[in-house]
Amino acid sequence: MPPRKSAGKRKILAAGRFLQLVDEAGWEYAERVGVTGIVAIVPITREQEIVLIEQYRPAVGMRVIEIPAGLAGDQPGSESEAFTKAARRELLEETGYRAHKLEFLFRGPPSAGMSSEMIDFYLAKNVRRVTDGGGDEHEEIQVHVVPLDECAEWLRKKVTKRRCIDPKVYTGLLFAIAAVSGGLQDATVRS
Repeated sequence: MPPRKSAGKRKILAAGRFLQLVDEAGWEYAERVGVTGIVAIVPITREQEIVLIEQYRPAVGMRVIEIPAGLAGDQPGSESEAFTKAARRELLEETGYRAHKLEFLFRGPPSAGMSSEMIDFYLAKNVRRVTDGGGDEHEEIQVHVVPLDECAEWLRKKVTKRRCIDPKVYTGLLFAIAAVSGGLQDATVRS
């Protein structure tokens, strides 16, 4: 992750291959290591469908419906990978869809009290399928293509004891609906 301002004395409590636990002035939080950032993509087809993914997430012990997302700069030799390049790569890898144009939407924390992560959100309009997707060799991703006007009800029906919805899906849905209705300029957050 990019360097950030420290609020006080910082101590590494534990470190693993991908995460470390930090205590900063009495506040404990998780921090990613070996990445430059995180990207999330809101893909919309020409037919006004949103492309979502579903995969098992061990941390919550459930299958989770999500928007496509991933890490930037996490592979050896790609430490300076542009976030837009990472977003295109993750979209294609996870969903099999290609985006010709990405529009930066905003940057924000997914869990500001527990993690130092910041996610850059991108809108990808008129995506088209070019491969099956499904993730890399360590992932088993199921791709869902859902009409925007049916998505809220579709999501409601998908919630079970074994499946949940990542809240970022609802953020993505807001931007997708704004994009197809022509109201994206009002919905976009610029920092």
